[in-house]
Amino acid sequence: MTQSLTTETRDASPRPPSRRRRLSRLVRDETGVVAVLVLLIVGVGVFRPGFLDPDNLLSTGRNAVYVGLMAAGMVFPLAMREVDLSVGGNFALTMVVGAVLMRDGVPPWLAAPIILLMAAGLGAVNGVITTYARIPSFIVTLATALLFRGIALAFAAGKQIFEVPRESSFFVDLGGRLFGVPSALLVLVLAGVVLTVVFTRTRFGAQVRAVGSNPDAAALTGLPVDRIRIQAMTMSGLAAGLAGTLALAFFLSGDPTLGEGFELTAIAAAIIGGTPLAGGRGSVPGAVVGALILAVVTAALVFFRIPINWTSFATGAVILVAVAADAALRRYRTRTS
Repeated sequence: MTQSLTTETRDASPRPPSRRRRLSRLVRDETGVVAVLVLLIVGVGVFRPGFLDPDNLLSTGRNAVYVGLMAAGMVFPLAMREVDLSVGGNFALTMVVGAVLMRDGVPPWLAAPIILLMAAGLGAVNGVITTYARIPSFIVTLATALLFRGIALAFAAGKQIFEVPRESSFFVDLGGRLFGVPSALLVLVLAGVVLTVVFTRTRFGAQVRAVGSNPDAAALTGLPVDRIRIQAMTMSGLAAGLAGTLALAFFLSGDPTLGEGFELTAIAAAIIGGTPLAGGRGSVPGAVVGALILAVVTAALVFFRIPINWTSFATGAVILVAVAADAALRRYRTRTS
């Protein structure tokens, strides 16, 4: 009798997870895109060892900062089944307004928060129009993208603004290096961590995912869908403004033409990173890694001396490979769960 009870107790005790289950736990949302990034870097380095030079890798990462920030912010509207096509225009307008403010004597340390608030406000405007005018965000942000860039061109009179003071230690440090690493790259990492926490560990992030999963059910449960949508679009605008602020610190000039096409690249980076257009989920780290993948592809074309005309082809191929890998990993997790 005692032996029987012992056997039953042993059988009822929790069994250690199988090897297959342990493996599936290691397969996270960002694993596929991180693997693609590592394979790209190593693959290029095998044929062009100079590509693995630390300065080149840091420079490549530096080039991904602007799109990376926009992609990280884009996760919020995409997770709600919305899209923000105005981030490129917001980026340009932020640069121009910041340059105008500093040209007119506003200290850089004060101009920076002003243009960040302005960028967040532009994102909020997108959300308000989308919500209360009942117009799809695709149409609204397509229109405001042209509107924002048009205002930037008008402010700058169609040319760059070079009268930005260069003696400000604040902007010199922000556009320079810290401990040998580009300051903008450190800002990208810090912003990525903060946005990841907001998206995954806060009530707001949970609400964004809930609305994206099923807007009707979210409304029936009492979630303030309209307010959440406006806040998500505000986050996207704020991220674009931060990218514009870093660009202003780096170039020390306001260029109204800079950032054209950044919106589509940012969306592509977010999708590569595991944020689907269907909504309900997203990955801020994946979006940042997606931007790094696109930057590595662009840099690799230079090292292989491939004509710039092939950039779009290579970018499209990488998007397909990354998304296919992500889909395969998700199917594997589904089978093993």
